[in-house]
Amino acid sequence: MSGGLVTVSYIGAIILFVMTLGGLSHQETSRKGNLYGMIGMTIAVLATVFGPEVTTNIHLIVIAMLIGGSIGFTLAKKVEMTQMPELVAILHSLVGLAAVLVGYVNFMDESISFPTDIEKVIHEVEIYIGVLIGAVTFSGSVIAFGKLSGMIGGSPLLLPARHWFNLGLLILSIWVGYEFVHQAEAGNAMMYLMIMTGIALLFGIHMVMAIGGADMPVVISMLNSYSGWAAAGIGFTLENTALIITGALVGSSGAILSYIMCKGMNRSFFNVILGGFGATEQSTNTSSKEQKPVKSGNAEDAAFLMKNASSVIIVPGYGMAVAQAQHALREMVDTLKKNDIKVTYAIHPVAGRMPGHMNVLLAEANVPYDEVFELEEINNDFANADVAFVIGANDVTNPVAKTDPQSPIYGMPVLDVEKCKSVLFVKRSLSPGYAGIDNDLFYKENTLMLFADAKKMTENITKNL
Repeated sequence: MSGGLVTVSYIGAIILFVMTLGGLSHQETSRKGNLYGMIGMTIAVLATVFGPEVTTNIHLIVIAMLIGGSIGFTLAKKVEMTQMPELVAILHSLVGLAAVLVGYVNFMDESISFPTDIEKVIHEVEIYIGVLIGAVTFSGSVIAFGKLSGMIGGSPLLLPARHWFNLGLLILSIWVGYEFVHQAEAGNAMMYLMIMTGIALLFGIHMVMAIGGADMPVVISMLNSYSGWAAAGIGFTLENTALIITGALVGSSGAILSYIMCKGMNRSFFNVILGGFGATEQSTNTSSKEQKPVKSGNAEDAAFLMKNASSVIIVPGYGMAVAQAQHALREMVDTLKKNDIKVTYAIHPVAGRMPGHMNVLLAEANVPYDEVFELEEINNDFANADVAFVIGANDVTNPVAKTDPQSPIYGMPVLDVEKCKSVLFVKRSLSPGYAGIDNDLFYKENTLMLFADAKKMTENITKNL
């Protein structure tokens, strides 16, 4: 394949990637967006493999692609929807690892020559930054995977003077970078590159360990952005235009998504990175579950309230994902609508463990898009609704975010569920949510707790309806 044809292929792939982002911005066009992305990536990969830059060992590349593709296909077929957040996290780590390995291989390639010293220095800086971002992405994503999968606790690790520790690592990385470029002529630069890699890995671990569980959706979008910048760094190192632009698209869109998520939580991006959300220190009201009575009910009680309602708002959360109750929920809603009961869905920006988690689950159950509303669109409707059916959404429905300045989630916009005439809360127990704090909604006069597996409870409600 000629260089001109490769360039044309790259332009086509980049256009498809832009169309992918446009498609993924709306639920109705998300499937087409995914298709555009797959076609674009296929074109880009084939153009690279069969382009003029690859002259030998193409059969080894094809074998590696078949092995990697088989592993990816198998994982995608086997993974449950509840495991999507950790799958996304571990895939981000692979992008970071690729950036590190490509940076090292490119640095050790003695066949590369530069007309001027300035070009050589620029190339070394590109390698250094690419490896730095890649190492942070790799270790941070591995820790995020551990937290999301339950292998590592969700509470933040808040070390004494942790901010000074991070600042020290940053300053040390800059000094090592200076020495790396300065020592390149003498042949001692590899040692400094390895030192920086160790520092970056440590920084990635400490950064994500210090972030509380309630911030994990922001962490996922943040790591998504990092993986994009790491890919762009690889592109500069390899002088691959398609990789530079694609990485920039992923990096910038991930950064925008992180901003949107932070805005949805009424927090700054730096506030998330510096940790403190979902801390182990709980508000003084966490002892309320031992002092206040809780009203509990069963499927018959819930069905009775819903039968006599004119409008019901469904609030899905991570509990729905764990129980895989989205299909059972759709059946219950269909039954309600047959009885001329208006039903809508309220989605909080950070419900679940990754951006759009609840939207994906509802789409899997073929819930009509026009019935799903974001927080800003539906929050005022709770005061006029008869029943709110909360299925495992804990922190995003906690009224304490509006009333207790001492709470770790104070100031975070939450769904005004407590304003409904009746609240049905499906949960296994009174255990706190991922932020690690008790939910005052459990003890409201208009709340009826339904202690059960979300899927079984929803199915039993449908039978009674």
